[in-house]
Amino acid sequence: MKATVVPEELIGAPYYRNYLSIDSINLVESCSHNIAEQKGGMFLKDHMLLFVLQGTNCITHGKQQYIVNKNEMVLLKKNISITYDKTGSSEKGEIYDSIMFFLKEEFISDFIKMAGIKTMKTERLANVSVKPVHEPLSSFVASIKAHFNAPEKVDKRLVKMKIMELLFDLAQVDHNLLLQLIQLKKQFTTDITSVVEENFMSPLKLEDMAYLSGRSLASFKRDFNTIYKVSPAQYIKEKRLNKAKELLVSTDWPITEICYATGFENISHFSRAFKVFSGKSPVDFRKEQIK
Repeated sequence: MKATVVPEELIGAPYYRNYLSIDSINLVESCSHNIAEQKGGMFLKDHMLLFVLQGTNCITHGKQQYIVNKNEMVLLKKNISITYDKTGSSEKGEIYDSIMFFLKEEFISDFIKMAGIKTMKTERLANVSVKPVHEPLSSFVASIKAHFNAPEKVDKRLVKMKIMELLFDLAQVDHNLLLQLIQLKKQFTTDITSVVEENFMSPLKLEDMAYLSGRSLASFKRDFNTIYKVSPAQYIKEKRLNKAKELLVSTDWPITEICYATGFENISHFSRAFKVFSGKSPVDFRKEQIK
């Protein structure tokens, strides 16, 4: 079984957040003291269930925005890029505290099987929305934090069962969340234009784009060509490079940051592609524009 992938932005410098890895689940603790605001972004390679224990987290994906306050949660599907804006609780000394669960599809399948959930036939795509977490579930989530203090003593089977129980309790009281969990594994045909515009700056492969649109790779390429009259790879590369041009002029971000922000995976590839596209290197293009 493949392990879940924790975004490097969460556990690397400068934050080095605590996390636990349990087969098809990763738990990440995010606790910051004395913060008025903390912004950033990340790409979700696995489904993410976020619980906010203190403060507020404003998450944006494309045109959608989810404001998650204390004792609230949101479930987001994999293969999307999000930005976040965290603020601490003024009542608690500007503390922001949350737990993120990164779930592989194998775990979702195990949950559905264990809970005895039957296939629900529906053409309606479940809405992604922020949910309240009432007692005793909020205390149950908070109790998981104790495991971060002594990870070497964690009984992984017990923690996995606890998370299964948590999903079961949530799904029991919220039909839309149950539908959302089931649909994490089900493909729905969605608008290609929306998928592309929301995700062209993410480091997605075409297979991932096809998955998000609810199509096979062959169908995605065919439908894409019908709409844009050009191949997906060429169109997406040009969108990324035009966005890079915009950022080079409108921001003082380092070239490396612009490279990764626009979906390129290494600076050398970005520099070569940009020079072919614009006739100049990113550095020379910026110098020329700011004269």
